[in-house]
Amino acid sequence: MLKTKSVWSPINRKADGLRILATRFRGRGMPTSRYDVWMPSLGPSERLLKAGQAGRISWATFAGRYRAELFMDGPIDSRSRSIKNHGQKFTLRLIKRLARSGHVTVMCHCAENQDRCHRHLLRELILGGRV
Repeated sequence: MLKTKSVWSPINRKADGLRILATRFRGRGMPTSRYDVWMPSLGPSERLLKAGQAGRISWATFAGRYRAELFMDGPIDSRSRSIKNHGQKFTLRLIKRLARSGHVTVMCHCAENQDRCHRHLLRELILGGRV
């Protein structure tokens, strides 16, 4: 089961299962006990996040750019010309697989009742079969 919640919501280890913090920034003063693994590459880029929070782009534009960022490809590094970066599709597949056999919770800093949050887009993407 794959679900989402705020990293600041009450912790329920049994219901939450693997707690993944999917943000570029961990947060100043956040104890590591609030999550099991931090995956900054699953959060929107700083530039995109700031544009969305400032209202300079629409939610639809934010969502499209965020999805594009997740699948952006290119070389992993200049020394590995034959090994390409396929964005986060392998990480997303892993999360999907883990969620089939147990509980996985994708979290961010947004409030629990925040509807327009990348964690919801991430869940839809993983469950929607595109990965």
